[in-house]
Amino acid sequence: MEFRHLRCFLAVAEELHFAKAAERLHIEQSPLSRTIKELEEDLGEQLFVRTSRSTRLTRAGKLFLEHVPRIFTAVQQARDSVKAAASGFDGQLRIALSDGITPSRLPTLLALCRQEEPEVDIRLFEVPLSQQIKGLHEDLYDVGFSLSEEVGDGIVSSPVWQDVFMVAVPARHPLLKYKRIPLEEALRYPLVLCDPQVCEGHARQVERLLRRSDTEPLIAERVASCDLMMALVSAGFALGLASAPYITASREPGVIARSLAGRSAKLTTYLLHRESESSAVLMRFLERVKALRSKSEMMSPHCEGGTLEDSDQ
Repeated sequence: MEFRHLRCFLAVAEELHFAKAAERLHIEQSPLSRTIKELEEDLGEQLFVRTSRSTRLTRAGKLFLEHVPRIFTAVQQARDSVKAAASGFDGQLRIALSDGITPSRLPTLLALCRQEEPEVDIRLFEVPLSQQIKGLHEDLYDVGFSLSEEVGDGIVSSPVWQDVFMVAVPARHPLLKYKRIPLEEALRYPLVLCDPQVCEGHARQVERLLRRSDTEPLIAERVASCDLMMALVSAGFALGLASAPYITASREPGVIARSLAGRSAKLTTYLLHRESESSAVLMRFLERVKALRSKSEMMSPHCEGGTLEDSDQ
């Protein structure tokens, strides 16, 4: 088995179309088919079921697909380590980001890391939560941030900061008559929310917020990012639910942020890392996160551990 076998397999598995995969790889379809056949013979299993109308993965192919992307990730990380050493870095910190975490404190944290340990090469990886958890277990990442505390055994999940949930409202919308929008009023209109398959933690925390009302929400669209959510809100397509820093950072001209009436709801960001012994670089990073969290709590005394904290306004 060679890397060319894996590259060809990954292209076909993602495209589920041999002609499109061949075009993506800049090769002819015949050598692509031969390469897949060589791989199947080497593994002793059929990876694809191919007909004149479609191509689909077999059960063996689906299982193989779970491992192949991580092989390329590990190889790329090895290359990055060599390049980092050649550039004068001494050590590396691999940080995974999932669920479209809010940008409120991450820039400050990374700037502090660069200031205090400029010799450490920091690598960021935006991945789905399931991939982050697998990567932490398999030492592809050292630490991660997500919006979920449900990460299974062997991973420590700690709340590190919170941001207020707000309603993203299109300009000239009837709800703008409210300075603080009652949740029941917001639920009279269609919502655009993050897709739980992509932003699992964000979707779960929004669901907890929506359960405060007996009104069944009308979901107009589920999107892969908060950026797309803000674009749809700006176009007047629907209302959105996101953290205050994210709405501010989006800078969509047609979006106005409004607080929810009554009890405040907060979106919690969690820090994830393995339970096993950590490197000195990671331990110092965890201390910085802890210090940033303490400073945040001093500035916002109502922000405590938990997923959605209620406080009287």
